Amino acid sequence: MRWIKGLILAVILLVVLLVGILFAVNNQQTIGLNLIWLELPPISLSVWLLATLTAGVILGMLAMLGVYARLKAHLARAQRRNKQQQKELDRLRTQEVKELA
Repeated sequence: MRWIKGLILAVILLVVLLVGILFAVNNQQTIGLNLIWLELPPISLSVWLLATLTAGVILGMLAMLGVYARLKAHLARAQRRNKQQQKELDRLRTQEVKELA
């Protein structure tokens, strides 16, 4: 089962790579980018689009960092509480066994 998952992942990765190569080959027009305060040099359209995609992914990951940290802290608190409750349950079970004996 594990090798099937790896094979499917490899096929998907290969398809994405081929689509990316076709995208880059079909978008060779050079475009200069004017950001009002900064004039960027002319580079192919595919490079600009991939750069903006990369920047968007990085900004999205940074934006989710706070949510991730909050959920991680919540999970740690829940695990601590669970461990305390498990200890108390074990203590009550042993106490009950001692009372019956």
